[in-house]
Amino acid sequence: MAALISALHRCSQSQLPVTIVGAGLPQLRGQMGEAKSYAERLFDFPQIGPLDGADARDAIVKPAENEGVEILSAAVDLIVTETQGYPYFLQEWGKHAWNIAPKSPITEADVADASNEAIATLDESFFRVRFDRLTPAEKRYLRAMADLGPGPHRSGDIADQLGRPVQSFGPARSNLILKGMIWSPTHGDTAFTVPLFDQFMKRIMPGDVWKT
Repeated sequence: MAALISALHRCSQSQLPVTIVGAGLPQLRGQMGEAKSYAERLFDFPQIGPLDGADARDAIVKPAENEGVEILSAAVDLIVTETQGYPYFLQEWGKHAWNIAPKSPITEADVADASNEAIATLDESFFRVRFDRLTPAEKRYLRAMADLGPGPHRSGDIADQLGRPVQSFGPARSNLILKGMIWSPTHGDTAFTVPLFDQFMKRIMPGDVWKT
């Protein structure tokens, strides 16, 4: 990263027409600043978050309409609510609703059934791949976060859940950030990088056994 920034800086000084477009998780801005103090002068950092309500609805409704299929408004509302507008989740819910519905229009009941299928698919792939990369200590930290809700959460509140000083979780928190599991929206706050992961953590580590 530092080498790339240095190369871009030299190009900028020489007024060479170089453009680079990249993407990363929310912590990218901070990592760029740590790599080189003047990184903010070389890059713009537009934030690409969940789709808003109107765009999320269009992402579901328009492809179906192109195939001559109607999705009832209540069904679309349920998809948007369940996915929180996260683009990949919209794809998963849309796919399963399409496969489950026996005919047009796709109803709210069809989407409710599709939600079970979509969550099971995410648990076995999208979420599980991330979970399996974690150490036991990192899993407990994320489970404590999940117990507090979707977040973001204060680092001290997470430590209180685990009954230890906040300083003792510095290495685990740093590793989770490096693995792309969490990020810090503001100083001292911690949030999951993808929605619904708190619910997955409760399913994969039920009860209070994780606290021991």
